Amino acid sequence: MKKIFASVFALLLIASAVQAQSVHLGIKAGANFDKIQGQSFKDGFDLGFQLGGFVDIGLSKTISIQPEVLFNQSNTKYAADSAIGGTVIKNLNDGDNIKLNYLSIPILLNVNVAKVLTLQAGPQYSILMNSHETVLENGQDAFKNGNFALAVGARVNLGGLQIYGRYNVGLSSINDATNSDNWKSQQIQVGIGLKIL
Repeated sequence: MKKIFASVFALLLIASAVQAQSVHLGIKAGANFDKIQGQSFKDGFDLGFQLGGFVDIGLSKTISIQPEVLFNQSNTKYAADSAIGGTVIKNLNDGDNIKLNYLSIPILLNVNVAKVLTLQAGPQYSILMNSHETVLENGQDAFKNGNFALAVGARVNLGGLQIYGRYNVGLSSINDATNSDNWKSQQIQVGIGLKIL
């Protein structure tokens, strides 16, 4: 699955770059407010962060494609009173924080509705980088290694500086411990980006 996703991503980049009217590179950083829906987790959003880079490939004056690569830290709180798959995550107590570190690759369609405002939407695939830290007492992984999500948001353009907000909703369950409970991720992102080229 990862090879297919990487191949499609590479083809989209090449096709877009060939027809591009402009290409800009940039860096971005911000905060994440994360939540995992499921009976094994506390309700509410928890603070994390994201850091990475982007390429904005202009296809016309109003439309561009923006692939990104982000290090995404997603935090949630564990509810030990509803054990995962009949057992518990090693060394965690009720209310302890679970940190899930992802390498996230969103591919966004940008639509400029005004000079200063851009609407964004597209798919995102995230690869779990620290699955070894979230194992159950029986040695089984608690979380799947990948997560598909839909990203929707907006960006304010102030010259080379960008201020953005985005909502990511998981499309697939990230539960690898049991089939009885769907765990779907939700994430609100806010941050700033800076065009460097």
